[in-house]
Amino acid sequence: MAFLKKNKTAEINAPMDLESVMKKFDRESNTRIWEGTPRILVTCVLAVFSLFCIYVTLFASWLEELRLTTFVAFIVLLGYLVYPARKGVQKVNFMPWYDVVLMLCGTGAFLYYAMNAVSIIQQGSNFLWYQIAIGIVGTISLVEVCRRSVGLPIIIVAGCFIVYALTAGLSNPTLWGKLNYIVHYLFYGKEGILSTPINVCSKFIVVFIIFGAFLERTGIADFFIKISNAVVGGFSGGPAKVAVVASAMEGMVSGSSVANTVGSGSVTIPLMKRTGYKPEFAAAAEASASTGGQIMPPIMGAAAFLMADYVGVPYSNIVVRAILPAVLYFAGIFIAVHLEAKKEGLRGLTKEELPRLLPLLKQTYLLLPLIILIYLVGTSQRSIQYAAAIAIVVAIVVSLFNKENRITPKKIWEALAAGGQGMITVAAACGVAGIIAGTITMTGLANVMINGIVALAGSQVIIALFLTMLCCIVLGMGVPTTANYCIMAATCAPILVRMGVPAIAAHFFVFYFGIVADLTPPVALAAYAGAAIAQANPMKTAVTATKLAIGAFIVPYVFALNPAMLFIDTSAWEVIQISITSLVGIFAVSAALEGYLFHHMPWYQRIVSAVGGLMLIYPGAVTDTAGLLFVAFVVIIQILVRKNNKADI
Repeated sequence: MAFLKKNKTAEINAPMDLESVMKKFDRESNTRIWEGTPRILVTCVLAVFSLFCIYVTLFASWLEELRLTTFVAFIVLLGYLVYPARKGVQKVNFMPWYDVVLMLCGTGAFLYYAMNAVSIIQQGSNFLWYQIAIGIVGTISLVEVCRRSVGLPIIIVAGCFIVYALTAGLSNPTLWGKLNYIVHYLFYGKEGILSTPINVCSKFIVVFIIFGAFLERTGIADFFIKISNAVVGGFSGGPAKVAVVASAMEGMVSGSSVANTVGSGSVTIPLMKRTGYKPEFAAAAEASASTGGQIMPPIMGAAAFLMADYVGVPYSNIVVRAILPAVLYFAGIFIAVHLEAKKEGLRGLTKEELPRLLPLLKQTYLLLPLIILIYLVGTSQRSIQYAAAIAIVVAIVVSLFNKENRITPKKIWEALAAGGQGMITVAAACGVAGIIAGTITMTGLANVMINGIVALAGSQVIIALFLTMLCCIVLGMGVPTTANYCIMAATCAPILVRMGVPAIAAHFFVFYFGIVADLTPPVALAAYAGAAIAQANPMKTAVTATKLAIGAFIVPYVFALNPAMLFIDTSAWEVIQISITSLVGIFAVSAALEGYLFHHMPWYQRIVSAVGGLMLIYPGAVTDTAGLLFVAFVVIIQILVRKNNKADI
């Protein structure tokens, strides 16, 4: 939280000031500067908002329209208090008059709806001119908060769809008629701003964001890095393996690619460079591993909560099905950094540099909040909101045993404020994503897109998957994962379902490819953040990160073509079989991309290894057998050449 706490990692001797890196690549970090009494007041408003969300989520039984409009009113109010109109140097304790006007008008628009929710619902679609004006003001104010906290690309996407609706998408002959219908549908209806994304955000995501803020203050991130160092730091290329393991564990807590990259990368990237990794590779390893945090159970990214609602299954169901793909993703990165270390002859950390394991094992009580959360969510004994609330209490209790990171009443207030600020970006993105999805539904554009791609793909599912992948990656380059998933869930996921892909596999597919956009050039924010810390070439880092995260580009095809990986209509034996073949396949593809197995691979071996790996990943007895033969051929040649080289010495 940029203006409410000091960044402890800034004390680490990193190549670039970490706060500058966050401000450059993470719009959430570009906040107003409040000091003294104004800072106290803003902190109080943020903390009260968190308490309000916890109360409404756990105890209140408000009318849905009242609950959602009040929630969005808070988001608009806080959005203008926290985020300035543009990036750059900010004046201390300064807020321009036009921001005050926008804040009051936008907040007032949603509060008007909240206070008149019952009468507005009863009046149907006949709105007076001033109600239309209120709807337009409220929508514009929320969109502006999203632009400030998320960025311009998602606003451009939303704007294009609105223009389409006003010009060709609606059959109403008059402009006023179209405007009336759009405002009724998107602002006052339940298919636009107040649709599934903002509903799920206000019910589930907010409590987990607050939980993450409390868990962060227990010092668990530092524990993850230390325990990873103790376990794998001494092996060949140890710091890179530490980055993979630590980022996988941090992913259980946070779903932000850039924040994970900067947080753990401030420690791991300098260590990787000192060990001998090239700057681009060091930054790419951290970025690719940190991006995987959004697919790592139990918390994953905010989009996972939306997926549960869209597909209509419990969140615990999503968590369980995500385990195997996440393991394969991180295994692929781990294999790649291992092969790179062997190829370059890199050592691990010395015994003196490694932390002692026994004292760290005594700190495993820090994992108790996560363990209890997983248990409660997995057994469905409590709703996920209650599970997260209980985990928050456990995190506070656990911190009492750690003198360095004890959560005092002051830190509780700071954590609540940090949670309140963390909600602004997610909620604003969800609101604008609701506008986009609502416009697509309102104009019938979804059916046009579905019919067009189905006709183009014919009966070839692989073509539909490829086209969907391109849509997700292109959109994800400028749209946050949460908003990307909402749009793809409304457009591309139904296409895959129409083609015969199970619904949950189709939604996992678009979810994955929305995430890897953070690594894919030309807009690869996580990779660029890592490159800034490593003082590396940003584009080379992004390309290397894409290569390291090859599993994220392959695994979704596996579970889309063979849902056994997601435990859909399968047996234990089939799951074991597809896990083994996919793991061997990812190993072979990683070796081909690295150009190294037991020693350097000539071009023909790299081709054979890549083809064999892809055949193993593609489900089917014939392809698995052929893939094993191809990979075995390369392995045998590599072993024989290594023996000959040893004999010549």
